[in-house]
Amino acid sequence: MLLDMDGTLLDLRFDNWFWQQHVPTIWAALHGMTLEAALVQLQPRFDAARGRLDWYCIDYWSRELELDIRRLKEGVREQVAWIPGAEAFLKRLKASAKRTLLVTNAHPETLAIKDRHVDLVGHLDAVYSTHPFGVPKEDPAFWPRLQAAATYDPARTLFVDDSLPVLQAARDHGIVWLRAIRRPDSGQPSRDTGTFTGVESIAELLR
Repeated sequence: MLLDMDGTLLDLRFDNWFWQQHVPTIWAALHGMTLEAALVQLQPRFDAARGRLDWYCIDYWSRELELDIRRLKEGVREQVAWIPGAEAFLKRLKASAKRTLLVTNAHPETLAIKDRHVDLVGHLDAVYSTHPFGVPKEDPAFWPRLQAAATYDPARTLFVDDSLPVLQAARDHGIVWLRAIRRPDSGQPSRDTGTFTGVESIAELLR
């Protein structure tokens, strides 16, 4: 089983707040402008990076914004939270002896910061960040590289993610069993998952 982290196991509410409010507020204060003016300047930069590894790279954003993103994330890590039912889901998987791998676009240091708060890694057999592979999960080139490293059979693998472009890349790679998270952010309503079978949360897979 291949599992995404943010929006699948951990509540995406933290990341959305961090990038849409926390960082822009600090950046606005640094540049002596209102939050609204900061968002006008920052949003096009955020949009341009989406879908690229840069979007997930704290080194990239530290340089771009002249902020210490590591320190900022560490300072608010207590707001990182499980999606309800996700930790129990992982415990059930571990008891069933199913091989469970985390596959995340998160920077390794972002993963480490979150793990220090929720103890995520201990529930998994292996953890793969896309950064050592050089491309994000949205990129078709990622999946053969992951398969070579993790040695799994796409026809016998279930992959769960909240990103439809990522799920499409996994489908194109040949992964047969795919599930999309409809509500990755607990503060937002459920979303349409298009052609992918959706579940409200990963806990539904235990039913």
